[in-house]
Amino acid sequence: MSWQNGAREATPLLGGYIPVAISFGMVAVQAGFSVWQSILISTLIYAGASQFLFVAMVAAGAPWGLVVVMTLLINARHVVYGPSIAPWLPKSRWWPFLSHGLTDQIFALALSRLPQLPAEQRLGWYSGAMLLAWFSWVAGTAAGAIAGEELSRHWPLLGEIMPFALPALFLVLLAPRFTSRTWSIALGATIAVAMLLTLYGFTNASIPLAAASGALCFYLAKLTIRAGGYRNG
Repeated sequence: MSWQNGAREATPLLGGYIPVAISFGMVAVQAGFSVWQSILISTLIYAGASQFLFVAMVAAGAPWGLVVVMTLLINARHVVYGPSIAPWLPKSRWWPFLSHGLTDQIFALALSRLPQLPAEQRLGWYSGAMLLAWFSWVAGTAAGAIAGEELSRHWPLLGEIMPFALPALFLVLLAPRFTSRTWSIALGATIAVAMLLTLYGFTNASIPLAAASGALCFYLAKLTIRAGGYRNG
């Protein structure tokens, strides 16, 4: 079945999801949230970096309005994600729910996999991949929240090491894209903008601005290559 294929193909993502989710559960409990509150955050917000920011800002006593604005700002990249894969997905009344599971890694996987599937299998494939990733994130958070104190006592460096698993996984997903000239330009611009903004202290703004810069470079490069092809023709 298509949903089983989606879940199977998304299984490698768990190598990045579960360690970072455990790390989040540990951080949330240490910041003063209860186990159930930590699990609820992962269930409802389900946004990786935004969750860490959310917990840190709440623990620091930041105004709720600022917390909400900053969380939405980091997730602004999804404004680009949705329209990018929408042409490959059929209409369904389930999309208001299923869109909740559109993460960076699911987007990268879906963008390369959906065009290869028959139209009737795409909804099932996406549902299987999305649900597996979501449940693994919630389960990892629960494990970290419940057993985090014991884990950190036995392995103090564990909390420092695990957050690197998700960025490493995302780099593995992006690496094949560097074989394309257009994607190489877009990804290179995204990385450069993110690094520059981070170095100058604009950490929270770096993600949405870098994503927007990468998208702009992608379409400009595509238009330039296409125009060059027309002139040569």
